[in-house]
Amino acid sequence: MATLARYNQLPAFFNPLYGRPVINRYYNTTPNVPAVNVKETETAFVLELAALGLKKEDLKINLAKNTLTIGYESEQKNEETTDKFTRQEFSFNSFERSFRLPKNVNADEIKAAYTDGILTVELPKIEAKEEKLVKEIAVA
Repeated sequence: MATLARYNQLPAFFNPLYGRPVINRYYNTTPNVPAVNVKETETAFVLELAALGLKKEDLKINLAKNTLTIGYESEQKNEETTDKFTRQEFSFNSFERSFRLPKNVNADEIKAAYTDGILTVELPKIEAKEEKLVKEIAVA
């Protein structure tokens, strides 16, 4: 006779549907990566990153080889010691987002500001030089 209650005889680490990463993959939610809005104006591109509760000092913005990388790392440690026990807790949070910049971004004038939990990165535009695709060469 079959029962309505089912149980898994395998340990949890063998079960492919166990754990948060698999569930997040199916529901397309990633709690460690904040949402980013990208806006384009006539003079600049603007990135707005939802970074609620983060410290401004822990945010890192790098530009290397035309790729803008925004990252965050935070580590917290708590330790409580009494004559009968020691309790240690720690947590580590991090994320990293990378954006490939178009050729018309002025890399020397990039500005970033963090207010009210929103990291705003302004990428000013410059006029892109049009390359000539067809060039006539005179024969000497």
